[in-house]
Amino acid sequence: MAKTETIWATGRRKTSVAQVRVLPKGEGRITVNSKPVDEYFKGLPHQLLDAQSPVELAEGAKAHDYVVKVVGGGISGQAGAVRHALARVLTKLDAKRKKPLKAAGFLTRDPRMVERKKSGQPKARKRFQYSKR
Repeated sequence: MAKTETIWATGRRKTSVAQVRVLPKGEGRITVNSKPVDEYFKGLPHQLLDAQSPVELAEGAKAHDYVVKVVGGGISGQAGAVRHALARVLTKLDAKRKKPLKAAGFLTRDPRMVERKKSGQPKARKRFQYSKR
């Protein structure tokens, strides 16, 4: 890794997109949209755990600070996008981290999306009530 080279990665989940940049020296702090990660994901504890888990799992990941920009979707999708982006950037930093992160499922993009609403129906799968007479 060159001194001037910026390491970054993109993570996605539902309609959320997260971009992570690595700061070369730090204590493992994660900043999401200019706020500390625990302040940004303060709603439900599992979302905070979800967002921080790659840094907790990977060895030597606390030697860097991470700046995250996340847009789109809801807070749960954003937490998943941050997790995906952090896992990707950690593998870019050190290829040895790939195996444990992949085993934990952090490098796989969750493909589940909201199904579109169909015409002639009130929702995606719900049908109007059938009337025989």
